Amino acid sequence: MATIESSVLETITPVTHDLGAFKVNRTLPAKQRTMVGPFIFVDEFGPARLPAGQGMDVRPHPHINLATVTYLFEGAIDHRDSIGSHAVIEPGAINLMTAGSGIVHSERSPQAVRADGPSLYGMQTWIALPDGREEVEPAFDHVPGSGLPLVEDGAARARVLMGSLWGATAATRCDSPTIYADIDFGGSGSIPIEAGADERAVMLVGGDAELDGQPLELFTLYVLRPGHEARLSSASGGRAMLMGGQAFATPRHVFWNFVSSSRDRINQAKEDWKAQRFPLIPGDDKEFIPIPDVPKTVSYP
Repeated sequence: MATIESSVLETITPVTHDLGAFKVNRTLPAKQRTMVGPFIFVDEFGPARLPAGQGMDVRPHPHINLATVTYLFEGAIDHRDSIGSHAVIEPGAINLMTAGSGIVHSERSPQAVRADGPSLYGMQTWIALPDGREEVEPAFDHVPGSGLPLVEDGAARARVLMGSLWGATAATRCDSPTIYADIDFGGSGSIPIEAGADERAVMLVGGDAELDGQPLELFTLYVLRPGHEARLSSASGGRAMLMGGQAFATPRHVFWNFVSSSRDRINQAKEDWKAQRFPLIPGDDKEFIPIPDVPKTVSYP
């Protein structure tokens, strides 16, 4: 009989942060593993509904040498950044913000949804930029659902968010070979997990699902064995995220919101933020998140 170990190289149990109104489940970075392909930070948040009149307010904060990827199952987030971008992301679309040499952004619940209490349910991931591209010009891309192909296989529906999977390619920018997909089982169904990428991982984010017949735990990250073509299935309906891509040849360091192959570059970014040398966000320049005294990754206020 097959076991989960025959399909999975590593299992990463999330660290859950209870923020009162909602919970955040973080699997990367972990002590035993920093990255899966270019993915160096993986948060799942919700499902939750905030109290009437409240909202999520992630105040302005900086990033370098990475790209943030925001994808929602429910709700809406208002994005603003220091290069002048302003976009409201809703389910079916993706926000990709390339920090490169440095950017500042904020993420807030839109005013229009605060009166009734906004829903929050989705994924926030960071992708490390590859060698030679860490200091690219900052950029922001909002890719609507029309740029994210939907692949249907019976009761399984997979939306390709980044890269090429199942013969379809997303319009989303990729600075290194990347795969990212949202797999939804409306009922009983299954779909193969292609083995082409160097590194791949699967996370169950709702309902029930099995990997090669073995049940998955909610919000746990399952790193698949290289070269193994697994099969993801669900008997009663579920939702899972697939992520990964080309393995990095050089390690990356993480401090707070900064990722880089160079510790000196991170230290410079720390000093630049303390000295307020990063640019301001048009329309959201009155607040900011101060740099912490101890190393940690981004938090949700």
